[in-house]
Amino acid sequence: MDKNRTNKYEQSLFGFAIQFRVLVCLSLLRLKVSCVSTSFKVTNRSFLALAVPMTLAYISTPLLGLVDTAVIGQLHDAALLGGLAVGAILFDVIGAFFYFLRAGTTGLAAQALGSNNETELRAVLARALLLGVIGGIIVIFVQWPILVIGLPIIGGTEAVQDAASTYFTIRAFSAPFVLANYSILGWYLGLGKAGIGLLIQTFLNLTNMVLSVVFVLGFNWGVPGVAIATFVAEAATLCLGIYLIKRQLKGAPLPTFSQIIIWEKLKPMLALNRDIMIRSLFMLLAFGFFTSRSAAQGEVVLAANAVLEKFILVAAFFLDGTASAAEQVVGQAIGAKQRTAFRKALRLSISWGFGLSFAAAIILWLAGGAVIDLLTTHTEVRETARAFMFWAVLTPIIGTLAFQMDGVFVGATWSADMRNSVVFSSLLFLASYYLLFPIYGNHGLWVALLVFFGVRGITLSYLCVIRERQHFGTLNAATYSVS
Repeated sequence: MDKNRTNKYEQSLFGFAIQFRVLVCLSLLRLKVSCVSTSFKVTNRSFLALAVPMTLAYISTPLLGLVDTAVIGQLHDAALLGGLAVGAILFDVIGAFFYFLRAGTTGLAAQALGSNNETELRAVLARALLLGVIGGIIVIFVQWPILVIGLPIIGGTEAVQDAASTYFTIRAFSAPFVLANYSILGWYLGLGKAGIGLLIQTFLNLTNMVLSVVFVLGFNWGVPGVAIATFVAEAATLCLGIYLIKRQLKGAPLPTFSQIIIWEKLKPMLALNRDIMIRSLFMLLAFGFFTSRSAAQGEVVLAANAVLEKFILVAAFFLDGTASAAEQVVGQAIGAKQRTAFRKALRLSISWGFGLSFAAAIILWLAGGAVIDLLTTHTEVRETARAFMFWAVLTPIIGTLAFQMDGVFVGATWSADMRNSVVFSSLLFLASYYLLFPIYGNHGLWVALLVFFGVRGITLSYLCVIRERQHFGTLNAATYSVS
């Protein structure tokens, strides 16, 4: 591809990113989302007031991944593109390991809000930040063992592993910032302040996008430029988060050490964190296995599947907006002991989730070819990605129940069921792979991934019915306003 055409792709991508950010910021200015009391109403409007800003925020996260993939793709090296995918998977394992700092904080904060316990609200944030900083420091010290163990498991050529190692080493030093930002975002979502969540994600991803383009295409820093851009963006976002918290508290007393370190409060939080950690780890192991089996088929298939995984991320984060709304409303309903609100949140989450999943699938199917061409200039990678695009497009529909039920279970803090469901689904994923891959090759690998998503949704839906009966029993739901 000649230089002029390459520049057109770069300008098109960067222009789209900036236009998207302008739209997000304008939406933020129009949304007024505030903490709600225990007498709140659950309506389509109130649900969407939470879901819409978070959908915009979550869409921007895979858009960042698209920008990173695109700028590295302009370097015309499949090994660098594959290395970026492998390095991101390794760091995502860490992110998944500490995902409880976002999910658990949201559920606990929402329940504290539902029970009208302001002291516990502040203590939840303090505990999460403490765990996040400690966890981030640990990641910095164990980065080398993670590389030594992780790279051989995922596999790939020497060039792919070199690029992945470079990316991961730089990203590891951003871990304290990343985990602290998880805690802050989770806390604001638990408060029902989706507008603040949108602001935080907008600032993080816009900063990251701009720096990635500048460092890679402007300074020619390659894969290290992408990692450095993320490091700087995470640090800047933490500064923004601390400023917002200071404004939020408005001089309210900070929780004392004795209020933070309470075993009766820490014990359920640690149990919740343990279960979500195991759940998230199995999720990333499944995607890590997917990447490993992609790498075993060669650099071209690895790069093609990495491009198609961006489709899944776009759809997943698109659906996570409604799941986040379910987290907040379900958590508040649990805290306020309101069964009808719980059921309303469940229905709205699933119905809006399926509507969005079909819309996402249609958009991806119609625009898939153009997106693939935008993400890579490698002819063989483009052709291979097109051959398997159907499975990536089908993923949001098959995975809708899993995405939405995650939100319900996080808000209710029914973490053991989330853990058990993902373990069972992972076993069926492996069984499906070993049954289908020898016959259908990469098509079989994609079908096995769909089995993983589908089984998770079905098992969580079944468990949700059981847990609702056990938790609410015969509690009177009539005192909760639903329309």
